[in-house]
Amino acid sequence: MNNNHQSQGTALQIRPAFALYHANLQGTGSALKMEMIPAQGDREGCVMLKLANQATVGDIKAKTPVYPTFDWSNSIVVKLGFSDLCSFLQVFRGEKESIEDGKGLYHSSSAGATKIGLRHSLEVGGYLLTINRTMAAGGEISAKFFFSHSEALGLDEALRGIMSFVCFGIPAMYAGYAKVSEGLKKGPGDAAA
Repeated sequence: MNNNHQSQGTALQIRPAFALYHANLQGTGSALKMEMIPAQGDREGCVMLKLANQATVGDIKAKTPVYPTFDWSNSIVVKLGFSDLCSFLQVFRGEKESIEDGKGLYHSSSAGATKIGLRHSLEVGGYLLTINRTMAAGGEISAKFFFSHSEALGLDEALRGIMSFVCFGIPAMYAGYAKVSEGLKKGPGDAAA
């Protein structure tokens, strides 16, 4: 997990990000990045999900290892709000086999229409996330990501944990905490303020 810290006035804002990388030797793998954006003021929070297909296979056994890469420049980004996250949790908790009984979630924008699917796959033993976007200008892009049961369990726990931040935000911290956090940003050799 990666934490991006930003000071705003006297409060510390934390925007956690999380990533999973699933490369394979066929070059058909994918990577997933998620960033939680807490609610603030009258704006609902969300999770920004970015999905990228594998671009290169790489060769990690070579004398100088070459690691697989992912096509982030052509990734698909979706915003998962409260209702979307509730649909994900229903699948991860076993309440439903798929989002909206296989129909998926639909997001529309001026750029195009996006369908988000998540289903429990008994045959393979895990969960398959699919995102398909039909561009308004023409063309289609798609990506998929497979979660093992253990990854789905961890993601379920993470989503449960952040739901209060998505709904209500992060409570304002008192000024003393902000001063302590400023000290944490300094490196070991930095002079004291």
